[in-house]
Amino acid sequence: MLHSSLGLLLSLSTAALAAPLSGRYTSAISLANLAQQKVLHDASPIFGEYEQTSAHTSEWMKKYPDSTKLVHMNIPGTHDSSTWNYSDATQSALKHVTDLDGVTVYPPEIYRCQDKPFIDMLNLGIRVFDLRFAFDPTNSTLVFWHGQALQSETATVEDVLFGFYKWLEDHPSEAVLLSFQYEGSTTLHAANDAAVQLSMFNILTSDHAKKYFVQTQGQLGTLGEARGKITLLRRFDLDQLAESYSEQLPGLHFSPSLWTDNDPNIALTYNTEKNLTAYIEDYYGLDSPIGSGAALNIQWKYNATTAHLLKAATQYPNSLFWSFASSNYDADTPPETPEIMALGNGTGYTPRGGVNHLLVPFLKNMTGKRVGIVMFDFFETPNTLVPALLSL
Repeated sequence: MLHSSLGLLLSLSTAALAAPLSGRYTSAISLANLAQQKVLHDASPIFGEYEQTSAHTSEWMKKYPDSTKLVHMNIPGTHDSSTWNYSDATQSALKHVTDLDGVTVYPPEIYRCQDKPFIDMLNLGIRVFDLRFAFDPTNSTLVFWHGQALQSETATVEDVLFGFYKWLEDHPSEAVLLSFQYEGSTTLHAANDAAVQLSMFNILTSDHAKKYFVQTQGQLGTLGEARGKITLLRRFDLDQLAESYSEQLPGLHFSPSLWTDNDPNIALTYNTEKNLTAYIEDYYGLDSPIGSGAALNIQWKYNATTAHLLKAATQYPNSLFWSFASSNYDADTPPETPEIMALGNGTGYTPRGGVNHLLVPFLKNMTGKRVGIVMFDFFETPNTLVPALLSL
C-alpha cells in the first residue's frame, strides 16, 4: 500500500511540474500541485527551498547553440554537493539515527564541502553535481551520505530528483549532469548489495526519470540534445543484478573498478566500442609529509588541478575532461579541512587563500580554451571563481 501511495504521489508531482499555475484548477491539478509541494518540501534539506530567479547565471547555457558538443564546453560543478547543510545542528538532529549505525561520526567540518543548497548552486551556474548515495540506517530508502555522515533523514534520492525536474521545467535552456556514486562505510553493516542496486535502478528507470534523463547510452551528445534534461554520470556498478539491468540504464558508465583512487591522471574508457575515453583528475588526498602545512598542501592540489586543466586545453579536443579542484580532510599538523584547502585558513600561513583563489587568475589567462568539467568545494568563494570559468 505504501509503494502504491508513493507512486500516485510521484505521478501527481510529475503532472504538476509541467502544469502552469492559474486561477482556476481542476481537482486533479490542485492535488498535483499539493503533491509537488510535498515532495519539494521533503527534498529541501538537500535541494533547498525552491524559488524562481532571473539571475543570468541561471540560464547561462542559453547563449550556446544547440550544436555545441558537451565535451567542448566549460562546465562548473560541485564536489560532495549534498554536504552543504551538514552543520553541528544537523549532526545533532540526526544523532538519534546515526547512534544506531555502529560507526563513529566525526565533526561536521571533516565532511562538509559546500555551504549553498542545490537550488542556489543551479541558479549560480553549477551544472554538475557529485552525489553520494546509500541506504538509510533502516536499509529501506536511498539517501545521501558523505562517509559516515548522514546528510538528511527525510530527503531521499528520488525526492531530490524531483527538485531537479522542477528546475529544468523552469529553465529549459539548461542541461544538468548528475554523478551518482555508491558511498561505502556509511554504517557498520552497509553493503552495495542487490537491494541497493535494484532500488537505484528503479529510481533511474521510472516513468519520471525516463522523461527527464537523457536516454542516450555511452556517449555525450550536443547541448541541444541535453537541454531541459539530466545526463547520468554513473559511478556505480549493478554487479549484483543480471547484466540486463545495467544495459537499460542511460548515460555514461564510469565503473569504480576503472576509476583509480586518488589519481591526478585517470584515463577511463567508458565506451569500448567507440573507444571513448574520459580524462579525469581526482587527486584528493595529498601525499605530503605530516607538518607540511596548509600553504604547501594547497599548492600541491593547485598544481595537480592546473596541470590537468592545461592538458584539457591542449590535448584530445573531442574527449571528456573532468577535473576535481576539491580535497578531502587531511590529518596534517594542524589538520586541513576541505574548507581550508579551498579557501585558506584566514591567517598569514595561507596569504594567497586556498585553491579557489589561486584558480581565478589561472582561469582568466585561459580565455578561449576548453578546460571541461571542473568540480569545486565552496564554489561561491571567491565570487569571481565560477564567472571566470564561464567566461572562457
